[in-house]
Amino acid sequence: MEHASAGGRAELATGVTLAWSATGPSAGTPVVMLHGWAESRGVFSRLVSLLPPNVRTVAPDLRGHGEADKPPHGYALADCAGDVVALLDALGLPEAVLLGSSSGGYVAQQVAIEHPGRVAGLVLVGSPRSLQGRAPFADEIDRLRDPVDPAWVRKSLGWFPTVRPLPARYLEDRVRDGTRMPAAVWRRTLEGLTTAPPPTEAGTITAPALLLWGECDNVLTRDEQLSLAAAMPGSRSVVYEDTGHLVLWARPERVAADVVAFLDELGR
Repeated sequence: MEHASAGGRAELATGVTLAWSATGPSAGTPVVMLHGWAESRGVFSRLVSLLPPNVRTVAPDLRGHGEADKPPHGYALADCAGDVVALLDALGLPEAVLLGSSSGGYVAQQVAIEHPGRVAGLVLVGSPRSLQGRAPFADEIDRLRDPVDPAWVRKSLGWFPTVRPLPARYLEDRVRDGTRMPAAVWRRTLEGLTTAPPPTEAGTITAPALLLWGECDNVLTRDEQLSLAAAMPGSRSVVYEDTGHLVLWARPERVAADVVAFLDELGR
């Protein structure tokens, strides 16, 4: 499916510059897509190609990732959420539907707590309610040094089994995402995620929300997803069978269909 595309670099009031891509018409509420830890906006390429051309999308590289600035510090969850709001300001967007994949959904929740008036809706794809605590792979991250080895990044993808086969080129793009992050940024972004208080403990997210979760997720338990849904009274949950944590990677066709249906519901 062909999409009119745009993009550029935005200097934000938060002091960083993010690269971003956009598709669809300039009018209407956009779907702002927030990628997960150690990814880039390229992770949404398959999803965007499956959306109707009348859906407006904006996908930034979050700080430290892809073509965004990689400052030595400033990777708290609140910093990342502040960048999202500053991006909306820079692009002249009063509000957006936020689609967050994995930890990108954690960032989206923080935005919804801190700036509820800017969030028209949430689509949380394999997203956690809490990331507090030491990650099981934190020791490996602590030992990571520059330049980051592509073979190590490729091996690290095994921390999140996909269950379903993925296109080889798509996987190699994700390896490239990992090698573009300095080792210190790997550590500081993980620290920012795992030391932040869970957003839903600070308040209630009232925005309409769609929660998509893979039943074979080895990272997020069913109980955690139920807890997230309970903390968001305006949410609806959908379970994807035969799908692991990386729902977006494995099931872009179904995610696209669910996103379109959700946008239709918001429109009505």
